[in-house]
Amino acid sequence: MLKNLKMAGMALLLTVIAIPAMATGANPLVDTAWVKSNLGKSGVVFLDVTSNPGAYARGHIPGAVYTHYKNDKWRVDGKKNGSKVAGVLPPVANLEKLIGKLGIGNGDHVVIVANGSGAADMGTATRLYWTFLVLGHERVSIMNGGMSAWNGDKANPLETAANKPAAKTFKARFNDALIATSQEVTAALEDGATLIDSRPADQNLGINKSGKVRAYGTIPGAISVPGAYMTVSGGGQIRDGGAIERLYKMSNAPTRGKSITFCNTGHWASLGWFAEYALMGNKESSMYDGSLAEWTIDDNAPMERHVSLD
Repeated sequence: MLKNLKMAGMALLLTVIAIPAMATGANPLVDTAWVKSNLGKSGVVFLDVTSNPGAYARGHIPGAVYTHYKNDKWRVDGKKNGSKVAGVLPPVANLEKLIGKLGIGNGDHVVIVANGSGAADMGTATRLYWTFLVLGHERVSIMNGGMSAWNGDKANPLETAANKPAAKTFKARFNDALIATSQEVTAALEDGATLIDSRPADQNLGINKSGKVRAYGTIPGAISVPGAYMTVSGGGQIRDGGAIERLYKMSNAPTRGKSITFCNTGHWASLGWFAEYALMGNKESSMYDGSLAEWTIDDNAPMERHVSLD
């Protein structure tokens, strides 16, 4: 009897342990070996977000479905005070329709495959990763290194025929906790929440600026941790969480607690958010979707410029 009770207790313990593990969804990063071992597996969708249809046609992971970051409108232009804000999250209904047309349902594990030739490419992958999590879909991963890593091993198979999957139904469970608004950024200035500027250092300092942004400099008090630092030598390999945590500490940036990442239009910032939320496990991290393209529309929004060459 005692032995049976112990066995029952152990089974219950294992069940309890398994529940949070299942709730976390998929590993945020997978490597080429994992991809190779999961080719053709039911319920796994490889989503190719390489730069253009030509690259996809020349050779892609077998079974991969292609989507164009810009033309398929994963990001759209929004408005604030009558002015255009570039590259914000589309309406949820539009994303549901797009994702369903790509043959992705709520039960599928999505593996995002970018070019992998540089940090900006991986920013495309992290932006889509953020989008899926905003929609409540946690079964999503990024193939680290993208197609550059896949093509680095000539033994890895390639396919040239386009894949046109049957449409599925995809329903979002919107998670607005991952989206920071301008009001929340304003509140962060008052309550001391961490603001992370993921743009290149020259833009943070105010030496240069993007054409999408109306003012030089950065949001007061923001800590500069460029998104490109999240990858090895600015390439397609995203660093592991331990290395990124050390990088944050060297930048005097907290690794825990409420944090908002931003950039010019929410692209570089997705790399910083991914590093914090998915790799360092800071579930209080969110991303300012409109970023400085939205923030600087308001002439009264505070900005600070560390260097002026005017």
